[in-house]
Amino acid sequence: MPRRLVLLGSDEIALPAFAAARALPDTEVVAVYSQPDRPAGRGQEVRPNAVAAWARVEGLMLLQPEKLEAADAAHLVSLQADLGVVMAYGQLLKEDFLAAPRLGFVNFHGSLLPELRGATPVEGALALGLDETGVSMQQVVRKLDAGPIHAAARTQVRPGEGRAALRARLGVIAGELASAALPSVLAATSVAVPQDETKVTFARRLSRADAPLDFRQPATVLRQRILAVEGWPGSTFDHRTALIKVGAATVEDAAISAAPGTIVTADRSGVKIACGEGSLVLTHLQRPGGKMLPAGEFLAGYPLVVGEVLASAEMPAFVSDRPFPRAPKA
Repeated sequence: MPRRLVLLGSDEIALPAFAAARALPDTEVVAVYSQPDRPAGRGQEVRPNAVAAWARVEGLMLLQPEKLEAADAAHLVSLQADLGVVMAYGQLLKEDFLAAPRLGFVNFHGSLLPELRGATPVEGALALGLDETGVSMQQVVRKLDAGPIHAAARTQVRPGEGRAALRARLGVIAGELASAALPSVLAATSVAVPQDETKVTFARRLSRADAPLDFRQPATVLRQRILAVEGWPGSTFDHRTALIKVGAATVEDAAISAAPGTIVTADRSGVKIACGEGSLVLTHLQRPGGKMLPAGEFLAGYPLVVGEVLASAEMPAFVSDRPFPRAPKA
């Protein structure tokens, strides 16, 4: 009799793990849980997320509750699932839901737990400039990302690697880990190892307040920040009445005797900004209503004057060794 799986996810990063779980011998996916279809893109057209779209194409039962309630737990019990597999779902699972599958739930998390529990482990690893990260497969417990670890896979963070590229690689790694480690969980032979609570760190959700740059920080910190928040919210600085977006940057370590935020040079090679340590060379920029352009093309239509001093803004940390307070509801 095939083992019965339920899959819970809402983000493209989960697709390789879900495909691998579905491909295991003697298994059947009896339901996919995902976030409801929501407005997206410039036209705000209501669209399914990547996991929901995949489930529909594959002809799998798709369930999209706005919030998991007791009725959802009761329905899950009726499905007689052996195991739930979670990655980037977006909802916390309550006790009644966790208890429904025979073997509970395992979660694929994009860090080497106990480091970087929470919503943004990939962004946290990049912001910290970590040399190594990976994917952990943990048993889900009521406390966020705190369950014991069944298996983990490590990978080196590549020089200059940004959020999109690292997320894509971690998704593939999660798929490989699913193929290798899920069979022993389904056979109830996997021995999960408790996390070391003395080494826990947390990565909070990002917000628009994470976009402004603080040139008082070291240039290396700013470059990692730009890589971590690429896409959304992106990295920005105010210039007169315009908000300029930074698409890419490099670092020069040589000391510069100029106040942080000072434009040192501005030419085809980039816009060099003095920082708290070293300088940041902005190689791709975008003005309001424009496209992201290489520095030379950008400057041809929007001059930045050498000697100008750009304002710095506080950059709130999004990694901590303590849980972040919950953001107030809008």
